[in-house]
Amino acid sequence: MKKYDYLIVGSGLFGATFAHQATLKGKKCLVIDKRSHIGGNVYCDEELGIQIHTYGAHIFHTSNKEVWDYINQFAEFNNFILNLVANYKGTVYNLPFNMNTFSKIWPDVVYPKDAIRHIEEEKKEIIDEPKNLEEKAISLVGRSIYERLIKNYTEKQWNRSCKNLPEFIITRIPVRLTYNNNYYYDKYQGIPIGGYNQIIEKMLEGSNVELNVNYLENKDKYSNIANKIIYTGMIDEFYNYQFGELEYRSLEFEHITLPDIDNYQGTACMSFTDENTKYTRIIEHKHFEMLESKGTIITKEYPKDWKKGDEAYYPLNDDKNNNLYKKYKEISEKDTNIIFGGRLGHYKYYDMDKTIEAALKLSKEELN
Repeated sequence: MKKYDYLIVGSGLFGATFAHQATLKGKKCLVIDKRSHIGGNVYCDEELGIQIHTYGAHIFHTSNKEVWDYINQFAEFNNFILNLVANYKGTVYNLPFNMNTFSKIWPDVVYPKDAIRHIEEEKKEIIDEPKNLEEKAISLVGRSIYERLIKNYTEKQWNRSCKNLPEFIITRIPVRLTYNNNYYYDKYQGIPIGGYNQIIEKMLEGSNVELNVNYLENKDKYSNIANKIIYTGMIDEFYNYQFGELEYRSLEFEHITLPDIDNYQGTACMSFTDENTKYTRIIEHKHFEMLESKGTIITKEYPKDWKKGDEAYYPLNDDKNNNLYKKYKEISEKDTNIIFGGRLGHYKYYDMDKTIEAALKLSKEELN
């Protein structure tokens, strides 16, 4: 007899959701994580009474009522709505591109037809089929928007010229012909009051949890401890990179405490789209919970090239990497006692609601 029904590698939203569902079905679960805390990238620190999104902004949004009802059983959510702004050389623009953006770029824009006229005129610059990301972006929204709000931000994110990036990366750009600054159009949006840690803690009730454990360095101990393994780490690393390394982009976070400033930038998220600012955005955490307390904490996000040992945040889902992932997926399907999941296991970027959705789907298939 194995000691556990499931060994779950990774205590982020995917692993925690599966653990919760399995526990409800009477299954015994052991959850291990290589970090010193549970929660994966939704983990929050706390300082000055402010919940700090340690690994970047996490704003919960979904149009799936099942997912919304599911996560609301673990915490009370506020009604935070993201109104994202971009700072280009000291001038701020609303994102995604809407009538407020267009009227700032073209002062004669008042009505949707005015914005359409400008965009259509600038799009004429691209005559042939776009050959790279720059040409694709201009063909969709024109050069004025591209130069201010797309070019430098994208080049910082990818660390290469837009002329050297494939056009399929930016297959479409949202253009909203309204004065609505709501970044997401999902029906349900908010931030858990008191942070995300409470959600993960409640999800993992009934499971045994071990932290600071690297599964791949302790395979002998953990491989035979459970009937099945739910693995949310990097699938190529699990198979010792036998077909080659999948590529990612990584991030560095600079957290800054400002005890004498009560309101640094007036918004939760501000992107920086000029070429000279090395970070891509600043997060001011207190605005997520709409606090009016003393002091504030900001986080600057710096994109960086990923290398082994770094945290992998964004899969590079181009044709080369997707084809490589298919090879790993094929061999993983032959391993009947292991199931891969989550952003790293599926080599796919997931929003939080999609992570939960995927874990609930797996739970129904696996546990019923």
